[in-house]
Amino acid sequence: MRQTFDESTDPTFGSRHVPLIRAAMAAQGLDGFLVPHEDEHQNEYLPAANDRLAWASGFTGSAGAGVIMSDRAAVFVDGRYTLQVREQVDQDIFEIRDLVEGGVPAYLETARAGAVIGYDARLHSPQALEALKAAAGKAGALLKAVAANPLDQAWGAARPAQPTAPVVPQPLEHTGEDSASKRGRIGESLSALGADAAVITAPASIAWLFNVRGGDVIRTPLPLSQAIVKGDGTARLFLDPAKVTDDLPAWLGNQVSLETPEALEGALAELKGKSVLVDPGQSSAWYFDTLTAAGATVVRGMDPCTLPRACKNSVEIDGTREAHRRDGAALTRFLHWLATDGQINPPDEKEAVAKLEGFREATGVLKDLSFDTIGAANGHGALPHYRPTERSNERAALGSLLLVDSGGQYLDGTTDVTRTVAIGTPTAEMVQRNTLVLKGHLAIARLRFPAGTTGSAIDAFARAALWAHGLDYDHGTGHGVGVYLGVHEGPQRISKAPNIIALQPGMIVSNEPGFYKSGEYGIRIENLEVVMPAEDIVGGERPMHRFEALTLAPIDRRLIDKALLTAEEIAQFDAYHARVLREIGPRVEPEIRAWLEEACAPL
Repeated sequence: MRQTFDESTDPTFGSRHVPLIRAAMAAQGLDGFLVPHEDEHQNEYLPAANDRLAWASGFTGSAGAGVIMSDRAAVFVDGRYTLQVREQVDQDIFEIRDLVEGGVPAYLETARAGAVIGYDARLHSPQALEALKAAAGKAGALLKAVAANPLDQAWGAARPAQPTAPVVPQPLEHTGEDSASKRGRIGESLSALGADAAVITAPASIAWLFNVRGGDVIRTPLPLSQAIVKGDGTARLFLDPAKVTDDLPAWLGNQVSLETPEALEGALAELKGKSVLVDPGQSSAWYFDTLTAAGATVVRGMDPCTLPRACKNSVEIDGTREAHRRDGAALTRFLHWLATDGQINPPDEKEAVAKLEGFREATGVLKDLSFDTIGAANGHGALPHYRPTERSNERAALGSLLLVDSGGQYLDGTTDVTRTVAIGTPTAEMVQRNTLVLKGHLAIARLRFPAGTTGSAIDAFARAALWAHGLDYDHGTGHGVGVYLGVHEGPQRISKAPNIIALQPGMIVSNEPGFYKSGEYGIRIENLEVVMPAEDIVGGERPMHRFEALTLAPIDRRLIDKALLTAEEIAQFDAYHARVLREIGPRVEPEIRAWLEEACAPL
């Protein structure tokens, strides 16, 4: 597990570093410097050595940005972190601003004319830089790439070492396809595009392509590295030698050359005259600048591993099913505890989080959580991505709702599930709102849709029941999920936001509509679903797809108004609970199975 910054750090932690950064900026003639959350690998979770925003400001959330000017500074966060950022950041130094509404570009538009604002090209995608440069230009300011990152210079010897977790083979029994076959497929796709090679910088793509896993970041088993893949399927993998285990070279085979990270820049220069595919959404501007300077022709396009990685094969799907059965048994033990002891002695948020993690650890095969558990009691439930801290921790009150969003990493699969549980007797409004959310969840789960349909086209099915009552929620309905990889995986999603990627068989997505009443409670019901061919339609004229629920855990029946459900919805809900009892019942203790029989009884 990586070193991280203490979430309860004194808010002056980051502000003490700002003068050091400003001194390093001034030495380079800079009036400002951009501090993105992203690192050289564009990761969501970071090793401590790359958590620059946390060191500069004290803010440790998984998304955000910072701008440090010579006379002012700001930290930008989204709605998930409105409480956390105020606990962690010194507001005498940093202005707190919205990451989504206006964000960094709007802030740069207020820079003084003639200001020179530095950025590290290794930390920004070219797409992001285009917007930032345009915003600075409006103010008459200049964005300038730096040769040396002033924040790194200020951090100096105190900066933690880069992680060197061993990179290990991910066996064929879990991947279902060997690396040579995957690299052959990627090579063919490059040839079809007229590209000679592709630069792969997303650690998840490298893990998938070479059938390896690492431990360089928390919550996701990633090996931080880069690769160049050629049209013939051969590859160069740039990996710190400290991460190379004894059996790794033989596992990779003689078509993959292992090289040090220091050799990467020279390898890019060797692509002079070649056509090279690079993903502008996942690779930093440094790669584009370096290849262009070397005389290569840069082809902007999606990482060629992204779509194949998203479409899981039958071995990966079977493994994920088993991971969810195992995880479902752990979650059921937790829900039983909440339904019994938790009703007599309501837990606080951190107690609930620790209890659930304990049940997962008791499986004996948990590798890590798939994300920091969201345990939200009372009004905190209205913050969709709230995470309890020592300062914010609250005890669930009788008559309230406890929302728990959690997941685990196992060798055979990644889980992500949300359940909302009544503590004591819920109000009639809570029951009504939860039932509307359930109706949306069931609508997605039973949907049949034509091949070629995107998640954007089906998002409204999850919201229709809420819309009919003048209600909605402000997050997406579903995100992609990997197999012992990222809990947030593209390119698929279910969202109002336009998306051109069709939902295809083998893709795993979450199904998580919700409702949030500010300051009072939150509701979300989340299962993971895998897209499958819909072969049960008689007389159909087009290829159709359906969802199969992977998540298996009871949904609180005390929060359901049966009168608001149709006969079809009741039958669907009862069938899901019957499956939960059938598949999870044999995996739990007799006392818990007896409770599960009641929890899964027909409506």
